[in-house]
Amino acid sequence: MPLPADRGIDMTSKQRAYLKGLAMTIDPIFQIGKSSVTPELTAAVAEALEARELIKLSILKNCLDDGKSVAAVLAERTHSEVVQVIGKKIVLYKPAKDEKKRKIVLP
Repeated sequence: MPLPADRGIDMTSKQRAYLKGLAMTIDPIFQIGKSSVTPELTAAVAEALEARELIKLSILKNCLDDGKSVAAVLAERTHSEVVQVIGKKIVLYKPAKDEKKRKIVLP
């Protein structure tokens, strides 16, 4: 499933690598189970992205969808960027709307 190109976040490979490095130290804050991507999960992820900018999610074994499709759906619904998908782990990034609240400065 191709990612939509009209989300407004254009990242270079250097910026993506920087975010991957930051994501190594954070723990997953959401678990996606057999109900997969629900509206409640999408709202919670959007709220967490606004507060944290960079989040990690884990997909449980009982989830029927694969990581890439879950990541693409969440990124589209939250207007965020998929940083990486490794196995059952997803990392998403979305800069805060208010520039004063931005914690991550991309190189």
